[in-house]
Amino acid sequence: MEATRLCPYCLQPLPGAAQSCPHCGKSFAGRNPGGTLPVGTVLAGRYTVGEMLSIDGEGILYRGAENLGRFRVTIKEYLPITLTAERTAESTLRPKTGSEVLFKTTRMDFADLYRSIQRITPANGLEAVLDVVEANNSVYAILENLGGTPLDQWLENHPGTIRPDDACTMLQPVFEGVAAMHKIGLVHRGICPENIRVMENDRCRLAGYATVGLRTAGSGLHEQLYEGYSAPEQYSTAEFEGRYTDEYSLAAVFYRMVCGQAPVPAAQRIVADSNPRAKSVNGSLPLYVSQVLQLGLRLRPMERIQTVPQLYQALSSKEYTAELTRTMKPETPVRTAQPEPERKEHLLSLKALLAGIVILLSILILLTLWSVLSQHIHRPAASAAESEPASSEVMVPQNLVPNFIGMDYTQVQNNREYTSMYLFYVTEEYSDTAPAGQIIQQEPSADTVLKAGETIRLVVSKGPQMAEMPNIIGFTQDGAVKELEARGLVASCFMVVNDGSYASGCVVRTSEEPGTKVEVGTVITVYIAADPSVQITVTPEEPAATEPTTTEPAPPETTDPTPTEPEDKTDATTKAEAGALQRPPFLLV
Repeated sequence: MEATRLCPYCLQPLPGAAQSCPHCGKSFAGRNPGGTLPVGTVLAGRYTVGEMLSIDGEGILYRGAENLGRFRVTIKEYLPITLTAERTAESTLRPKTGSEVLFKTTRMDFADLYRSIQRITPANGLEAVLDVVEANNSVYAILENLGGTPLDQWLENHPGTIRPDDACTMLQPVFEGVAAMHKIGLVHRGICPENIRVMENDRCRLAGYATVGLRTAGSGLHEQLYEGYSAPEQYSTAEFEGRYTDEYSLAAVFYRMVCGQAPVPAAQRIVADSNPRAKSVNGSLPLYVSQVLQLGLRLRPMERIQTVPQLYQALSSKEYTAELTRTMKPETPVRTAQPEPERKEHLLSLKALLAGIVILLSILILLTLWSVLSQHIHRPAASAAESEPASSEVMVPQNLVPNFIGMDYTQVQNNREYTSMYLFYVTEEYSDTAPAGQIIQQEPSADTVLKAGETIRLVVSKGPQMAEMPNIIGFTQDGAVKELEARGLVASCFMVVNDGSYASGCVVRTSEEPGTKVEVGTVITVYIAADPSVQITVTPEEPAATEPTTTEPAPPETTDPTPTEPEDKTDATTKAEAGALQRPPFLLV
């Protein structure tokens, strides 16, 4: 049976193998350049390929249509330009000679990436992956048609700077989406204004997924890095990338929004760090926001803010910023290359200094030996009066206070050298930046001169503050949100299909079981029953399994990848249909 096709322009059915649409009159021939899929190509009997949108070192992005639900999608085809030799007449990709292994491994990375994202979308702040199809010796990721305006264009249309509070509100969904990726071990590596979309409600969502090869220099693919937003470790395959890589990029995006200009590119900062502090660019910026961005844009990964939730909380709270600043290591200055004459002069000065030290040590040793011999010769003739002190002053030993911050308190308790020298006054505080038992503050500070027996005050982390997940099944949406907020938890609500078994507008399930302990500030997904009057109009076919998967309980069917907010009927229909592609059945509202 021949696959059903839709016109990718007007979404009307096409007769047979027609190369033009009888409804809108569009001709498909020659619409896409050579080497790409022709307009009208059908994938997996379900998706019709439209015009090419863009191409990068990893693949090609097309417009497209889902034939069963008749809605628009975006299709990303794996096609690494540095590894691919040609496309046959049957659209099959052939790797270059000698690149077969790298072609295959990067293709597997591509498929694994999008299947992993598919398992966590629709999630707030992320462009949803609807399906992953293998065909033509390639892989195709089917993405929702996100819409919205790229953040870089939005900023051009809104000249000036954005208030920090407004920037936090706009980017909050993106922060939550990136945190969801990190939770399953994924790193985006391409966060920048170009890949962030501003939706109609001025809230942002993140797109632009790619494998590590595309976002790392020297990987074998034609890399795609973003000047000012890519982290320093992305410019070398020798550097390890992690959650802190996305944290750097998010801090750079926030810097652009509140300062009106992008940070200096990391490759340039590594040579000579001339990136101005945010406060010096925008004098009206709160000092703590400038401090947070300075911590988030540090060049060395282990010295910058480590996680996205830490960055967001610091940007939202002056008090949290103060605590975070106290617990972080000081930044190591960047070394710059010295001119050759200057280096030679420096080496000569160093040699002269070492020679002077050797001479001084020799003199001190001779003087010490002479003093010891002198005392030995004159000891019998010494009078009893010599045993009295030459001065009535009593010398009290003084010591430099060690740096206890970052140590586990048990290390101090079990160290006799510390406990015999000082008294310790210990208090505990909650902290989500330091594990339980770690020392996060001390007074006096390290290297302070302190007499033996005096008191040192230590603040020890109690770890993150925990809250008990309440049982909100059956609550209304407003009641559930208030109950979670009262416990310091954040609600993220989604509507689910209701066949009449549930009370409409009430909670039917939550992402955390009642009674479990969760960190304060955790985002709880709350599933709300839709109105039963909404009819299920289409039941898509079950997609064939493309890889073995572990058995996990599936969440209830969602109709919208974003939290429930008022929106127009057209957008709601598109998003509801997009959600259907992942798990049948789906709603048309």
